[in-house]
Amino acid sequence: MVPTQVWSVYWSATGNTRQTSEVIGGALAQALGCPWKALDFTLPAARTGPLSFQPGDVVVFAMPTYAGKLPNKLLPYVQEQTAGNGALAVPVVTFGNRSFDNSLAELRAVLTQNGFHPVAAGAFVGRHAFTDDLAPGRPSQADQEEMRAFARQVADKVTQAQQIPPSPAVPGDSDAPYYVPKGVDGAPAKFLKAKPQTDPAKCTNCGACAQSCPMGAINPENVAETPGTCIKCQRCIRLCPTGAKYFDDPAFLSHVEMLRQSFTSRNENQTFL
Repeated sequence: MVPTQVWSVYWSATGNTRQTSEVIGGALAQALGCPWKALDFTLPAARTGPLSFQPGDVVVFAMPTYAGKLPNKLLPYVQEQTAGNGALAVPVVTFGNRSFDNSLAELRAVLTQNGFHPVAAGAFVGRHAFTDDLAPGRPSQADQEEMRAFARQVADKVTQAQQIPPSPAVPGDSDAPYYVPKGVDGAPAKFLKAKPQTDPAKCTNCGACAQSCPMGAINPENVAETPGTCIKCQRCIRLCPTGAKYFDDPAFLSHVEMLRQSFTSRNENQTFL
């Protein structure tokens, strides 16, 4: 097969998924000798229309793992507004060192249903959005080398195939329920209604948090207010230039502490061809 265009397509709240998709996509384009473009649908303005591809495209489609699956508030957009039209796909998920559980199986299933032909898949570790204590500094240079090596393997599989390459098996169950977060006491930690707080002594009301919120949940006129749906992605926390944003919900903080206590041992990237 002779692809004509490589795409890195991603939703990335804190940057790890963007970096992973772009490193793989860029290396894949180089190996295939064809153009490469990035398509970021993180912000609401980028989700006002469909994402449509065509035969000859190879799409590195990347999303993060939230509670063991794809982010549930973004899933309808991916299900309803993406069209492969026969394009090849490389479903990729990122995870914060705990586990990618069923997210890769779910992404592979959605892309297949939407007319893509998955030819490879991968799950890559990145610093956890909730805490720097899980996978700090990842994806590292070594991780990026693994990504580039994976891209070269994908390129070899595609170019050596006389017809559409077979889709790889991936672990997990696309229909499984979401992972239930737990606190340090082992009981379910219920923090769906938790929202970011704002330290008035630090906040300059610059509006960066409202402008960058993937859900458009923060009031741009008063950034201390979050009237919309917060998905706990931590983008506002990570991007606030003065460190004014924080979470104080006890259940959320207990879950973060549980993660620190239980999942700091290094996890590894996994690829499927």
